[in-house]
Amino acid sequence: MSRYSKKDIIRMVEEEDVEFIRLQFTDIFGMLKNVAITSSQLSKALENRCMFDGSAIEGFVRIEESDMYLYPDLDTFEIFPWRPQQGKVARLICDVHRPNGEHFEGDPRYVLKKVLKQAAEMGYTFQVGPECEFFLFHTDEEGRPTTNTHEMAGYFDVGPIDMAENVRRDIVLNLEDMGFEIEASHHEIAPGQHEIDFMYGDGLTTADNVMTFKMAVKTIAKRHGLHATFMPKPKAGVNGSGMHINMSLADQNGKNVFEDESDRLGLSREAYQFMAGILAHIREITILTNPLVNSYKRLVPGYDAPVYIAWSGSASRSSMIRIPSSRGESTRIELRCPDSAVNPYLAIAVCLAAGLDGIRNQMEPPESVDVNIFAMGEDEIKARGIAQLPETLGEALEAFKGSQFAREVLGEHIYTKYLKAKEAEWKKFRAEVTDWEVEEYLYKY
Repeated sequence: MSRYSKKDIIRMVEEEDVEFIRLQFTDIFGMLKNVAITSSQLSKALENRCMFDGSAIEGFVRIEESDMYLYPDLDTFEIFPWRPQQGKVARLICDVHRPNGEHFEGDPRYVLKKVLKQAAEMGYTFQVGPECEFFLFHTDEEGRPTTNTHEMAGYFDVGPIDMAENVRRDIVLNLEDMGFEIEASHHEIAPGQHEIDFMYGDGLTTADNVMTFKMAVKTIAKRHGLHATFMPKPKAGVNGSGMHINMSLADQNGKNVFEDESDRLGLSREAYQFMAGILAHIREITILTNPLVNSYKRLVPGYDAPVYIAWSGSASRSSMIRIPSSRGESTRIELRCPDSAVNPYLAIAVCLAAGLDGIRNQMEPPESVDVNIFAMGEDEIKARGIAQLPETLGEALEAFKGSQFAREVLGEHIYTKYLKAKEAEWKKFRAEVTDWEVEEYLYKY
């Protein structure tokens, strides 16, 4: 059931003195876009008559088929608390449609909706809780971002060691004003690195919230003279930023399907099968959970990020999937490889699709690995049949390129456009000469 009607939106805009409304949507690379309208154009927008040039958005459409229409999701109406209180600014998250009214197959939000519908047809609601990490850095004299930070704080440190305590507080208060339920916020392991966790929700709401979260973090950081980045590994020698995804399924009565008190680990048959599906498909979809050349600088041993395709029932953080210790209605699986640069719509969609595939085909996961995999020797890892995540974007590309599963989940349009763009990104990177290469080889050879 919807929270708001068109009349509700019009009334709130009038009562709250909202002057501008941003009609927001997301491209296939997870970049937030918008068309801003004044309140005088609100009725037109609510009748799905606001148009934009789709050919200007990378990965959307060709110039000869450029007209696209924005269909606002009324339940996503929120007023930006950080904007002026006179002539306020609000937003509506939109679905993208073709002129004939059909869903645009290149809209990531539509991809997620399709997979969520499949889950609903199987009797499930997908519940997702992200753990969003980011860095706060100084800007230079011209306001451009740097990778500099004055602080040397670490995991869970407090002020004054944690110099960004007040920035996080400001971010949290603004998010709460927008309806977020913030569960925790704290300093992360690396200097300048932070995490804010918000309450889990259904898959679509969570993906929308991740996009809103990123926008809010960047906006509030800028007000404090800082630059917030969700780049996975902005500095060598420190931990990168992940976006761990906690997942569970609920039945039609709202009960957690992953819970089973009779099981040794408290997990149901569906939980094991769902997990097995993700383990089976993860290499094919790694380019969606870890989408950048830079993503693979995070997926290396020694920096609290997973490298091996394994799961742990004892909550070991060296495995790609761990089962957090809480049980009952809080039973869930935590996928630890995704990073903070993901397109949340596509990442959540492929994770759910993989899990559902595991349930449909009654897949069985391998044995739980309850020891530190990083402490194992290569022979032991091989003997236990533990595979490895792709080590580069190029390797992830090869797995994605041959994946009929990814093609079916994303649809031909996004699959083809995404593949082409990532091939170009990898080719461009391979042609670059890095500072490391110059320092390592220039004087030797």
